[in-house]
Amino acid sequence: MRSILVNADRKPGTQARIRTAADIARRSDGHVTVLVDTPVSRYIAMDPMGGSYVMSDALDQAREVDDAVAAAVETQLAGSGVAFDVIRCEDEPVTALAHAARLADLVVVSRSGGLAGDLALTSRTPILALADDKALDVPVRHACVAWDGGEQSAAALRGAVPLLATCHSVTLLSVIEKKGGFPATEALRYLARHGIGAAFEEHERRDSTEQTLAIAVTQAHAELLVMGAYGKSRMREFLFGGVTAHFLDSESAPALLLAH
Repeated sequence: MRSILVNADRKPGTQARIRTAADIARRSDGHVTVLVDTPVSRYIAMDPMGGSYVMSDALDQAREVDDAVAAAVETQLAGSGVAFDVIRCEDEPVTALAHAARLADLVVVSRSGGLAGDLALTSRTPILALADDKALDVPVRHACVAWDGGEQSAAALRGAVPLLATCHSVTLLSVIEKKGGFPATEALRYLARHGIGAAFEEHERRDSTEQTLAIAVTQAHAELLVMGAYGKSRMREFLFGGVTAHFLDSESAPALLLAH
């Protein structure tokens, strides 16, 4: 992964994201692009006559705060030995990140706040979603791949290869719940072609797929879970629950690498 895009904002988790992006780039002699976004649309108000106007003072203040965020990021990366740049944008965060990610190999965001799920559906670049207070240590010691044979899990597996290649152990997890899709043996062969030896575990579904996977991930002591995002529709997951929503909302989940 030579081109890493990372979101920097005023919320908790920025330092963990920056550190993770820098560590990944350092190992591949890569480049980190940091996006600091100040969405102008949030500072547009409607008047009683149906017109609109920009709340200039509030926007100027927001820009000043984000200038400080950008300066802090530059300070954090200046001594890292990693090539980087800091870019600014005034679009909504998902739009800004998806646009900047078109030629990125990976986007690093936080798991909280809903950005990771929205971005996974918008961008074709793999999304690394971290807990707010914990960077991902690279190389990863133990990683799991949630495999259901679908297009989403295949996309996530392809995108994760550079990270999985340096893992101490990789476990391919499958929950028996439906027929069809690519066999797990094909996923194992794909990994082997990249020099990745993975163990395979097949679990009978208990209660729900997400709970079955969560137990297996915990037992594997995984620091990274690679999974397809929203194999079901997002509305269905919102109404009835699902694997993606479960792991994005779970405080105990490891870092997630998502692709749709």
